[in-house]
Amino acid sequence: MPLIQATIIEGRTQEQKDAFFKGVADVAAQTLNAPLPSIRVVLTEVPAEHWSIGGVNKAQLDANKAR
Repeated sequence: MPLIQATIIEGRTQEQKDAFFKGVADVAAQTLNAPLPSIRVVLTEVPAEHWSIGGVNKAQLDANKAR
């Protein structure tokens, strides 16, 4: 039973997350030759303030771009 974990910054719509689940599960089933019902996908969403790029949190980076 493949278990795939992904971490993203929160803010996507449920439709986007559902499309991600389907796309990842389909690719895993095809490439791993695993039955689709055996594929598990866990999506963890984190606030932009908890995501750092180069030592600066993503929320600050986004705010600086908006200026």
